Amino acid sequence: MNVSVCAGLLSAPSSEDVLRTGYNWQTFLDTPPEEHVYEDSRFVVVPVPYDSTTSFRSGSRYAPAAIIDASRHLEDFDVETGIDASQWGIYTLDEMSPDMSGPKRVVGQVSALIEQVLDDDKMPVLLGGEHTITVGAVLACADHVEDLSVLYLDAHADLRESYMGTRWGHASVAMRVSELCPIVQVGVRSISSGEYDFAVSRKIPIFYWPPGRDSEALNADVCGRLSSNVYISIDLDVADPSIMSAVGTPEPGGMTWWELTSLLREVAARKNVVGFDIVELSPEEGPVACSSTAARLAYKIMGYVAAGWK
Repeated sequence: MNVSVCAGLLSAPSSEDVLRTGYNWQTFLDTPPEEHVYEDSRFVVVPVPYDSTTSFRSGSRYAPAAIIDASRHLEDFDVETGIDASQWGIYTLDEMSPDMSGPKRVVGQVSALIEQVLDDDKMPVLLGGEHTITVGAVLACADHVEDLSVLYLDAHADLRESYMGTRWGHASVAMRVSELCPIVQVGVRSISSGEYDFAVSRKIPIFYWPPGRDSEALNADVCGRLSSNVYISIDLDVADPSIMSAVGTPEPGGMTWWELTSLLREVAARKNVVGFDIVELSPEEGPVACSSTAARLAYKIMGYVAAGWK
């Protein structure tokens, strides 16, 4: 691992420090140093505390730390899958230090870091931060694997050519991604007329919410639109505010926990997932349960992917 690409890898406190201060390891699942080995890990958690182009409620820069902290309280074993995904190794990088000179620079930073993770034959798990970071991850994945598509879960279409003076902000992420590879959008319930017309003209599959049909049929249709290799991007506002209120731009009428996880499980079972991100949590805008839900979702996806590695 080229540590110069990121802020550096985690350094462990001494056992005496732990006993004296009750220190937590600041790693996903609170993985202790003796188990926190990059070479032995299939999953690499990449915290990206970037929050610059947000147009409503800011604070997603605090999300990676909040999600990692909440993950300390998760059980390693998952009842639904019947496996312990941590057995495949989960390594947590230090938070990336975003280049605040502009979002395009951050996209480049993320791309370089994810490229390194992929070169090391590991699965990147990005914790944002705002949705802009997805562009960098997809850029790296598109350079690394063929036949890539993106499952884009979001309450908003994000298909604006530019917004608030930039082509690289959170409202243009799906547009930039669609320029790199095919994209399938699920959960959309907020879209401008211009975005709608663009999606129709380019035949971008958008599954608006609510879908008006059962989950089994929907999930099969979504999987049928995806290619063999899939990157998953999850803006947490895709979920209904009743379970995820701590987001930058909440929208009523979103996906339930079971609708979301059933789709993700189906995709992981039928496709080769090359990486995923969870973005747009703003921890201070809602109860701590939202950070716990985000942590649980990240670990759920790892479990769904690892189930295919058994």
